[in-house]
Amino acid sequence: MKRTFLSAFLSVAGGKFIVMFVAVFITPLLVRLLGESAYGQYATLMAMFGLLMILVSSGVNSGTRKFISEDRDEDNWKGHVFGFYFRFAALFAFLGSALLLALAQIGVVDAVLGEEFARYVYVLGLLVFTSQFGEYTRRVLMGLKLEHVSEPIGVLYKISFGVFAITLAFMGFGVLGVLLGHVLARLLEIALALYFISRRLPLTSVLTPTPDGFPRSRLLNFNHLSVVYVFLLSSLYHVDVLMLEMFTTSAQVGYYKIALVIAEFLWFVPRALQSVIIQSISNLWADGKVEQITELSSTVTRYTLVFTMLLAVGLAVLAEDFVPLYAGPAYIASVPPLLILLPGVLGFAIARPILAVSHAKGDLRIMIYATGLSAVINIVLNAMLIPRYGIEGAAIATSVGYGSLPIFHIIGARRMGYHPLADLRFGRILLTAVVTGAVLYPLAGAIDGTFFALVIVPPVGFVVYVTVAIATKLVTLGEVRQAISKIPDPLGARAESAVGRFEK
Repeated sequence: MKRTFLSAFLSVAGGKFIVMFVAVFITPLLVRLLGESAYGQYATLMAMFGLLMILVSSGVNSGTRKFISEDRDEDNWKGHVFGFYFRFAALFAFLGSALLLALAQIGVVDAVLGEEFARYVYVLGLLVFTSQFGEYTRRVLMGLKLEHVSEPIGVLYKISFGVFAITLAFMGFGVLGVLLGHVLARLLEIALALYFISRRLPLTSVLTPTPDGFPRSRLLNFNHLSVVYVFLLSSLYHVDVLMLEMFTTSAQVGYYKIALVIAEFLWFVPRALQSVIIQSISNLWADGKVEQITELSSTVTRYTLVFTMLLAVGLAVLAEDFVPLYAGPAYIASVPPLLILLPGVLGFAIARPILAVSHAKGDLRIMIYATGLSAVINIVLNAMLIPRYGIEGAAIATSVGYGSLPIFHIIGARRMGYHPLADLRFGRILLTAVVTGAVLYPLAGAIDGTFFALVIVPPVGFVVYVTVAIATKLVTLGEVRQAISKIPDPLGARAESAVGRFEK
């Protein structure tokens, strides 16, 4: 099947949706099996691990996707890129694991997080290696434009993690069992990804020295700058959780983490777009097609905000019904931070396609400055607000940090020469959201019972939102047809028939 941007997006979006769907079942089971405090400890460990993995893997993964996706005249270009980054992935994994173990040995982990965390660090050291190569091999597949392969492997990883982690937690291994679940699932992911890579590239490339003409300095420079950029970006995810563990209790961290998990469900489409854009637009930047980049980025940014706003309105209306049902009655405490996080989550959703388009250019200095400003705002506000306001303070700080990200990156995009908001239609998006919310809030209040609210409100909200969006020409029927025409049959034919019925 010929690979297009839409087919790649559908592959990635489908994978992200299934992963999210699987997570909807895994997370509440783990929450109930671990308990509030243990789940908070697990969230803290994964925040610490996430920051470490940025230093270990971020430049390797993003560089792999960019440079393997490029078509060059050099002999075995893709194989040399694969081998070059594979060796660096192994080196960085070793250094990251050694650093983690050293911090545990000299007592830093005990001093910062508490003695109970040190016993988990040794498993995290093993997880560094498996996560490094699990993510790396899947990024290789994406760089080869095999999203229809990489995404099912990602889904299998998530499902196998759920099976292993829930089984081990149920057997009484607690947080340790969940961490081992990650390790086992990653090993399965690596084996499958390497099999499919071997059908396109010789695995012996990892042992083949790179030729003299290979642009090592460019790949290394991109790698180093990517580490800085992704570290700053990912600090927005993890700093709040780590600070909460320092200033509050593990149970409070658990409540806040559930709010984050639910809020981040809204990102599955923006994340899918972000994953596809880098390898799809690299060649446009290389060819200097800036007008085409502006057109694509502005359209993708608008669709991203349109879809994410729909989910945000529905989640805001149903938060008090959904959260206790999803995580348990005790997690009603997660509702206030969740509502506070939603504006920032919307902002981050807008930023995601812009980040990917700018990243595809390969000039990361502007991106580092823009992301660094947001990271500083996030850290300063978390330090100021968490000691006084707890999880609500963390939510305010994080929401502001998230929300500042698109502002700085839009300025950065203009300096790079493209305009990601050229066709945003923000006023129409806001009007559509307000009308939908005005219909759904009284409807949800009038329905007696959580189950009926969750069954009735979402489809009503979808119909109202789509109707207003088309009536205001936020999304035109012509645009819908154009997108549908690129979807393979029979799904495309059915969608086109539905649009025809809507017109009538």
